[in-house]
Parts: sequence; C-alpha cells; structure tokens
Amino acid sequence: MAKSRYLTAIFIAASVTAVAACGSNTGTTATKDIHLDYAYYNPLSLVVRDQHLLENHGYNVTWVLSAGSNKANEGLRLSALDFGSTAGSAALVARANGTPIKIIDVYSKPEWTALVVGKNSTINSVADLKGKKIAVTKGTDPYFFLLQSLATAGLSPADVESINLQHADGKTALERGDIDAWSGLDPFMAQTIQQQGFALLISQPRFQLLWRIERPRGLQFRASGCRAVGSQQL
Repeated sequence: MAKSRYLTAIFIAASVTAVAACGSNTGTTATKDIHLDYAYYNPLSLVVRDQHLLENHGYNVTWVLSAGSNKANEGLRLSALDFGSTAGSAALVARANGTPIKIIDVYSKPEWTALVVGKNSTINSVADLKGKKIAVTKGTDPYFFLLQSLATAGLSPADVESINLQHADGKTALERGDIDAWSGLDPFMAQTIQQQGFALLISQPRFQLLWRIERPRGLQFRASGCRAVGSQQL
C-alpha cells in the first residue's frame, strides 16, 4: 500500500502543481483532465497506467505512448501532452532548441543504454565501428551515448553511418541484419540480448544522464481554459 501511494504521489504531485495554478472555466474547480505519456523505457509509467493509480484518485487520464524521449518532447511541444518522460540529454537539447518545457521531477539515473552488436559480429571494439551502419534514435540518450563512445576511439559521427530509427525499430533492424550495430535502450536491449544472444560492445554508466518528468513551461490545461501561469526557467 505504501509503495502504491508513493508511485501515485510522483505523478499527482506534478499534476497538482500545475492544476493549482489555474482553475476551470467557472473559476471554482481545478481540472483533473491530464494528458500523460507512458513509455517502455519508463517502468514507473507502466505501473501507474496498469494499476489505474491516477484514475483511482479521480483523475481523467488520456495515456499517450512515447516511443522515445524525442517523441515525448514532440508531444509536449505540440501540446499533445501535459507531462512527458524523457532522458536528461533529450530534455537539454529540447530546451536548447527552444521547446518551452520545465523539469518537475528527477526520477533516477539509470544504466539503460549501450552499443549492441550481433551474436556473430566481427566488431570487437568501438574502433571497429568505422564505416559501419549504426541504428540510433537521434535526440535521445542512446544518441549522445553513441557520440561519446565514438569519441573514445577517436571517431566522429562522420566516420559511421547513423540510421535514425526509434528504439524498437533499431532492435528489429539489428535482429534482421540490416545494420552492424545499435545504440540501444532497455528494455528492448535486454530483451534482444536475452533472446538473441546479442552482445554489448560498450556500456559506460558515466555517459548516461538522469531520467526526468517534464511539463510545458507555463502549463495550460485545455479542459479548463487556463492561460499561461508563469515563465519559470529550468
């Protein structure tokens, strides 16, 4: 029971912060309509969605699947999401590119990305990636992990052929043999290692940033007709 309350509190605390700042059209009742993402790289969101923890507290939740941090940030930018889950590097890039988001919670610092090669691959080191095809989702932690990994071998992005695929599609491409390596993300990465016998080429915790929950800066709830409530900075 305590764990259930804790999981719910993480999301509700974020929701109440925004909801309290604006009322409904009548000015008397704050909206409980929330557009929230769930993602396979965010296990917490899967638990909250599966067990209806927010709905059990009276919230009307529209759940939207985020295939990657880039999609979560896209949802926030297009006002399709009120709250989105993303990696730290993706949040930084989104802010640098002018997306008006605010980080409201830092949930964890996971070790969730690595470079993966096939079971019978002849690639034995990062240096061997030169001239190879690598699947990666640009604008996400695996992409920045790839850049830092290449740098350890004196390679630049121009030395490899980056194939921009969402995380699940990168896994499929590696399994089909369409690419030479994949800058992957759990749980897809763990799944293919366990089921296909694929190997980690490099896993470096210090290259991985924090996982965050975000909302648009000056959040507006469409159902309540609220206007911007501030311009707080990151």
